[in-house]
Amino acid sequence: MKKLTFLASAAALAITFAAGWQVANWQNDSHALTAERAAQQAINAAMARESEIAAHVEQRLGELTANERVIDRGIIREIQKPIYQRVCLEPDAIRLLNHAAAGTAPDSAELDDTLP
Repeated sequence: MKKLTFLASAAALAITFAAGWQVANWQNDSHALTAERAAQQAINAAMARESEIAAHVEQRLGELTANERVIDRGIIREIQKPIYQRVCLEPDAIRLLNHAAAGTAPDSAELDDTLP
């Protein structure tokens, strides 16, 4: 009889522990569901507020008219004068570059300008 009482007590203790565990899980799920619903409500409120703002902006943009003016003053001409031309390299340097591009050796006796 003592054994039967011990087994019944152990079974009752195990059932109580399992029931407490299950109730704790239900409570945690309840808290998670409450937090999820609160987050969803916040998201829905933000989306509604943003939609209202977007609708107001669209309405205001529809009321606006373009007020751009294009002013055509004609074609600007650039006049080439000797003072506007810029020579970067001297004729000797250009001759050396041309020989280098052709792969030939420059002749030292070759003169570009006539002697006075």
